[in-house]
Formats: sequence, C-alpha cells, structure tokens
Amino acid sequence: MSAQLSTPTDELERGIFLQGKVVKTGITYSIQSPYNGDFVATVHRAGPAEVERAIAAATQAFQVTRKLPTWKRSEVLERISASLLSHRESLAQDMAREAGKPISAARAEVDRAAFTFKVAAEEARRIYGEIIPFDWLPGTEGRTGYVQRVPLGPIVGITPFNYPLNLVAHKVAPALAAGNPIIIRPASQTPLSALNLGRIVVEAGWPEDAIAVLPSSVSTAAPLIEDDRIKLLTFTGSPEVGWNIKARSKRKRVTLELGGNAGVIVHHDADLAYAAERVAWGGFQYAGQSCISVQRVYIQEEVYDAFTNLLCARVGALKLGDPLDETTDIGPVIDLANAERIESWIKSAVAQNARVLVGGKRQGTLVEPTVLADISEDMPISCQEVFGPVLGLYRYREGRDAIHAVTNSDFGLQAGIFTNDWRLIQDAFEEIEVGGLVVNDVSTFRIDHQPYGGVKSSGAGREGVRYAIEEMTEIKVMSVNRR
Repeated sequence: MSAQLSTPTDELERGIFLQGKVVKTGITYSIQSPYNGDFVATVHRAGPAEVERAIAAATQAFQVTRKLPTWKRSEVLERISASLLSHRESLAQDMAREAGKPISAARAEVDRAAFTFKVAAEEARRIYGEIIPFDWLPGTEGRTGYVQRVPLGPIVGITPFNYPLNLVAHKVAPALAAGNPIIIRPASQTPLSALNLGRIVVEAGWPEDAIAVLPSSVSTAAPLIEDDRIKLLTFTGSPEVGWNIKARSKRKRVTLELGGNAGVIVHHDADLAYAAERVAWGGFQYAGQSCISVQRVYIQEEVYDAFTNLLCARVGALKLGDPLDETTDIGPVIDLANAERIESWIKSAVAQNARVLVGGKRQGTLVEPTVLADISEDMPISCQEVFGPVLGLYRYREGRDAIHAVTNSDFGLQAGIFTNDWRLIQDAFEEIEVGGLVVNDVSTFRIDHQPYGGVKSSGAGREGVRYAIEEMTEIKVMSVNRR
C-alpha cells in the first residue's frame, strides 16, 4: 500500500519514493533550515541499485502509460491538483522549512502547482494530430498523411531548490499528460516537496512504477543522465551544470531552463508608482532567488530620480526575517556560502565606486534587500547572475540605448519594459534576445501555461504545460494510399 502524505510534525525521516513505496536506504543526510540551521528532517539517498530499479521500472511502466486513455490521464491529473490544495498547509510548511521561503509565498507556490496540474489535465485532452493531403505531385493521387503525437518514453527531471514544488510540477504534469513515466532527482537541500508530490501522484491513481523521486549524490545520478533507456532529460538549474549535462546525455532529448540576469526598462511615460511596486516585487520575492528575478533596471534619465525614490521607499519597507512569520517579506538565501558570495559581490561593486542606496548588509544567511547605483556593466553584480536580493540601477537617454543594454548579456530568459510607446515596445520585442518580453510588468512575471524558456546561455527548449508536452512527445506519421 502507498504511504500517506505526511505533515511537517509527524515525520522527521524521509525515504526515497520508488515503485509506490517509501524506501529507506540507510544512506542519509540532514536537511537544515536555511534561516537558523534548525534540523528539518533526515533524508535517505538513492544508491546505484535504487537508480537502476527506478530506470528499469520506468522502462517497463511505459508499456502501460503509453496506452492509458486520455480520460484516465486527465482524471489522474485532476486528482493530483485537488490533492495539492487539500494538503496546502502541510506542503507549504515543509517548503518554508526546507527552502527558507516565506510562508505566504510557499502557500502561493502550492496554489500554482495545483494550477499547473489543472492545466495539464486539460492539455492531456488536446494532444491533437492533423491530416495532410499528400497529393501535391503528379502520381500521388489518393494519398493522405495522418499525423499524431506519441509519448517518448521514460523521462528524467532534475530540479532546483528555489521552487521545490512547482518546478517539479512543471516536469511531472506534462510527462503524465503525454503518457510518459518520470523519475525526479530533486535538489539536495529541498527534496521534501518532491517526495510529497511523488506520493500524491501515486495516490491519485498513476501507476506505481511510473514515477520515482530519488534524492541522490551527483555521481550516483549519472545513469539518469547517460542511460539510453531515458528518452528525455529536462533540467532546471545553473548554466554550468546544465550545459555539462547536455554534453553527457548522448542521443536523448534535453531541455534546459537555466539562469539569467534579467533587465527591465522604465521609460519616461511609465506609471512610475506601479513600476516601482512591481520592480520591488520582481527583484526581491524569494530573496531574488529566481532565474527571472529583476537584476538590472534601466531608467530613462528624465524620471530616474523620481523612480529611484519610489523604488527605494518600497524596498526599505520590506521586512527581512523568519520565513515562518506571516509578516515576513524576504527570508534567507539558501545557504551561507551563497550569502557570503552575494555580500562579496556587493562589496566588490562598492570598491569600484558603486553606491548603496538601500541595504547592502548581511547577517548569517539573511542578506538585506539591496539597491545599487553607479554600476559598471562589467561588474559581476551586473553581467553575471546574482541569484540574490540585489538590484542595479542604470540611466539611459534614448530607448534604443536601453534596448541595446538589456540584450547585451550572455543570458536571454525574460525581460520587462514599462512604457505606453508602442514603437518602443515593438523595437524591444524585435531586438532584445530573450525567450519572453513582459510589457508593463517585470521579467519575473510567469503564468504556468505560457511558453517559457530562454536563448543564449539561458537554455534550450520550452516549458509551460502545452509546450513541454510537445518536447515530451514525438510526431509520428502514417502515409495512406487509397488505391
């Protein structure tokens, strides 16, 4: 019988999830709160034997999942969505404790994950094919092509710490909708959310062999990347790791959702108060630990001072502290090493004449929400991905200058622009090399059914349920001669 979903208070030891059961391997490590170092849970790691079992089970399960009727896949996905909402508070508590995510944001992430599965339930019914006339040349009379999408086979999803439930959902939901088994390797710091989801998926009626959640070491996870039985690998994380994984993945398909240092343009005709509100949210939600977090803000010189004053007032009012406190806006970054790195980048920028307008200090893993001015484009705080609560402000004169500055980056995930000038919007859409441009909002905006992904160092392929289903299926054609 499948294990029931736990609550934060009733289980301090979590096994891997394999073939419908919680498996305790004896290879354990401890999860600690990023906020104060308190013990959260002991987690078991998968060893080589468990990884092989998961791959073999998924390979066998594909003969079942590929034949599941549309209504069945849709029904399972609906149940998963409902179950996430019914366990909303326990899931959010786990997330706040393991990831340091403010509890209000953790609840919102559960809601988003439920929506992701709800969308997948609908998209499972819309995996359409088409009929193509093949009689375009003399001698091809009476020929027709029937095209349909078919599932690929076992999929592996490797997920990051920053959205430990919804980014797992973005791997699992489209895989199930398409009829593919899936194995998840969650981030070592935040496996609890993924383990909870694995159990919910099986309890909703998905075949037990067709999902596994395997916290593991990097070396143990190597077969998930290299084994030819895996047909697609979908990875969200750093560019360094992602491109290395792609190089090792042999012939399998790979989709990569990697990093960014997103730019946002604030033009002189923008609603400055609204833009300041959104930039403050987009730069500092979950302590800036999002690949589409606002990092670079380009402000037209006519409104630079007015916008900066509005923004700094909003940022200065944000409350930094305990993620389990209902009033906290910003919690810790994920660990001390990253907190120290972010602090060192701020100090390096200041040593090169950047000015701190707000924040700039660190206490343990808590980094104050920080706004910097007078930044050079070649500073790490500008040209690399901070992945922390830091914004840099820049002046520009002409719109084309801002467009050039935003696109002058190794990254290309999303960008934002605040303006009512349609010509500037069109120029930005045509010229800025990103996967998505957000007009009159920040780069951080994402809704879970949009096509989502980047160019350049920011990745390859697209997420968003319908678009991930396309990545997870193959086009198959039947050519019919009616003679």
